[in-house]
Amino acid sequence: MDIEYLPSYEMSWGTLGTIRPFLNFHAKKDALNIQAALEQKDALTLIKILTNRSNAQRQIIAQTFKTITEKELSSGLKKALSGELENLLLALLMTPLQFEAYRLRQSMEGIGTDEEGLLEILCTRSPNVLANITSTYKEQYNKDLETDLKGETSGDFAKLVLALLKKKKVVGMVQRDTEALAEAINQAKADPGPWITILTTRDSEHLNKVFINLEREKRETVDEAIEKAFSGDVRLGLKTLVRCIQSPNLYLAQRLETMKASIVQGVMVSHSEEDLLCVRVAYLRQTGTSLYTALQKQFKGDHLQALLAICRSED
Repeated sequence: MDIEYLPSYEMSWGTLGTIRPFLNFHAKKDALNIQAALEQKDALTLIKILTNRSNAQRQIIAQTFKTITEKELSSGLKKALSGELENLLLALLMTPLQFEAYRLRQSMEGIGTDEEGLLEILCTRSPNVLANITSTYKEQYNKDLETDLKGETSGDFAKLVLALLKKKKVVGMVQRDTEALAEAINQAKADPGPWITILTTRDSEHLNKVFINLEREKRETVDEAIEKAFSGDVRLGLKTLVRCIQSPNLYLAQRLETMKASIVQGVMVSHSEEDLLCVRVAYLRQTGTSLYTALQKQFKGDHLQALLAICRSED
């Protein structure tokens, strides 16, 4: 589903993101205004600037700020702000690849693993972007992403996660793939192997044809078939992957429905320059309420203002 991570200044006004390059951009002016806002702990000015500049422009602002003040902008934000607003604005300062690497790292830190957090990124990102995220992860944390994923997962779920990390496109035949998936779940003990292989090596157009055939043959949805056949984390992983293949925008909208701050911020920041407009439409269709309105019911204060600025408008 990726619109590859093009530098923001190459994006046109036809982008499906909500944040676009600021046309009258002056990095030094922005850096000086941010410096003053940090001294006064003026959160609204910080929000106004950072949510109205593209990521590429924010990187220039951060470098200009460092040149002027000899300090990191991120350090200034940590001193002036706190809580979820601090987390959100710090997220905006990361490059897209740094932020995805950070989110993966967060999903594996602490007690337990956030499987759904891992799956969101691994299922929705293209092979090329995942390769770049892997390199960025190594640069940021001096750790190998594949090794860390192996350490945090096990069994068939580990096989699925690693296949997603290294997913590739292989041409297949619709009928043959349909038969392989059906056979794998018609056994006394369902075999996730063919599901993992086929779902991580075929394009979405092909797989959706396979799903239609499988649903016709099984007389149940693919989701229902997976629910009956598998259990545990591999069931969660396969169901998530199928949802992403069928409609990535709907899947992300359903993630936003949780209204959990870390999830909402993760999805909105990650997709703010790519396809957040599409996710907004899917959210409205799914819930009957616009994302803009839903945010106002759940969050408050300066944190809410920042989220609304990224969301941009009602639908």
